[in-house]
Amino acid sequence: MKPEIHPKSHPVCFRDVSSGKNFLTQSTMKSDRKETIDGIEYDVVVRDITMDSHPVYTGEKRFVDSAGRVEKFQNKFRRKR
Repeated sequence: MKPEIHPKSHPVCFRDVSSGKNFLTQSTMKSDRKETIDGIEYDVVVRDITMDSHPVYTGEKRFVDSAGRVEKFQNKFRRKR
């Protein structure tokens, strides 16, 4: 492997907005926010949806109001007579 072409990995904390849970791992992602957890400095990456809050993993059913999107689609592709 050529050492110059691969990105550097470092400790990253992915934080779920809705549950507040942290997922600590190694990643190439960087963030301006840094936090020390258990004596290790992590880049904190905030995510809206993770496996802790996604309905597929939690089993919850959530209703997403997409009526505006559906109406916009129907208006855009409505047949003109």
